[in-house]
Amino acid sequence: MKRIWFSLCFVFVVLAASAQVSKTSGRLIVSKDGRDLQYEDGAPFFWLGDTAWELINKLTLNEIKLYLDNRASKGFNVIQLTALSTGDLNKPNRYGEIPLHNLDPLTPNEKYFAILDSVVELSRKRHMFVAIVATWGDKVVKPTGSDGGSVIFDKNNAYPYGKWMGSRYKKFSNVIWIMGGDVPGEKDAVDYRPIWREMARGIGEGCNHQCLITYHPNGERSSSQWMQSEEWMDFNMIQSSHGRRNAPVWEMIKRDRSLTPVIPVLDSEPNYEDHPMSPWPTWKSDSGYFRDYDVRKQLYRAVFSGGCGVTYGHHAIWQFVNERDPVINYAERGWVNALDRPGAFQAGYLRKLMESRPLLGRKPDETIIMEGQGEKGQLIEAFRGDNDNYAMIYIPVGRKISIDPSFLKSKKIAAWWFNPKDGAALNIGTFQQAKHLDFIPPVSGSENDWVLVLDNPAKNYSIPGK
Repeated sequence: MKRIWFSLCFVFVVLAASAQVSKTSGRLIVSKDGRDLQYEDGAPFFWLGDTAWELINKLTLNEIKLYLDNRASKGFNVIQLTALSTGDLNKPNRYGEIPLHNLDPLTPNEKYFAILDSVVELSRKRHMFVAIVATWGDKVVKPTGSDGGSVIFDKNNAYPYGKWMGSRYKKFSNVIWIMGGDVPGEKDAVDYRPIWREMARGIGEGCNHQCLITYHPNGERSSSQWMQSEEWMDFNMIQSSHGRRNAPVWEMIKRDRSLTPVIPVLDSEPNYEDHPMSPWPTWKSDSGYFRDYDVRKQLYRAVFSGGCGVTYGHHAIWQFVNERDPVINYAERGWVNALDRPGAFQAGYLRKLMESRPLLGRKPDETIIMEGQGEKGQLIEAFRGDNDNYAMIYIPVGRKISIDPSFLKSKKIAAWWFNPKDGAALNIGTFQQAKHLDFIPPVSGSENDWVLVLDNPAKNYSIPGK
């Protein structure tokens, strides 16, 4: 019965994929100033991703629906997953299928990719994008300490594989492509960019150049280190990593924003919630775990320093911890139990906050902060938006700060406190324009982070986060 059911699902999905897929909000493009992502019609897009690398390899279709429904309800609009998983490609998925026949990229298994077809369609119906890693990086870059047995791509087969993938999903408007997969562009004096270049060329030609393409690097690196000048690169990805608290993602974002050509940037893999708090390759739990507060600090500072969005991750969800497979790096719970962890809700509050004000044209600006800036875990990040008609300041540790609001184009200033823990907003009142204003959050101290929102009252913006 299982085989019959899967075959029927496969036929349905292939028929759906072969037809013209109706658009929900259109495809994504890069904004004219090269700083943001937007829809084709000009509507802004804030990337709120979730790392679900092993989704199609570990779950059934019913479990995938459960996962997607949960993420859509929280406001996630991008799901990051990999088509070819890390490790052994001969290990079958939940339906007994492997992705490639004879480990050959030129002989893909249609029944395996039917699951990915379903994920793309199910996500489209939920107004979500799927950011597909075409192959995890260990299939191109020899892993450290390995005999290279898992490397299956070269310049010759990367292009036809990429073209097959691009062609398969070209009619879906909700697909984004990711090269790389936790690997550098160069390693041990070997330049792997020609292989990624060919794969990206194939995908671009396969989808008629109507899809965004980027690159996912290894830990505490940005794709800009190797790919900034590649013609196929639409935006940069950073992996600020899970190795330490308060990794300076704000420095990485600002550095990428200073490069040419100008393209958007986002942190696509900050510290996972409930991940052991120790450096790779140990990742033992002796020092505790990253919790929601650690996650919030990185999400907000990645965005407020100039990111066009950000990706949340949970240590049990990226690998979909279950009773059948080995647990990686001391995950402390199963994936279903991890769906409603606090950080996942709080990531959604960030998206609501950003979308409650005009998104495009934001500019990071530390000069707004006159006193109380802090460093590392206490570092404040701020930005101006909408032609200097509003600003937001993220304060990771609640304390008094002094602000220079003189950039605002108004004689009066409307001020709010926004709570990243629960998404609630508190109206502070209206102030006369000045060169110096002091603000004290409702609750001070560590793990009491706040966003100060300053508005031009004439704009009649909504309540922050609503």
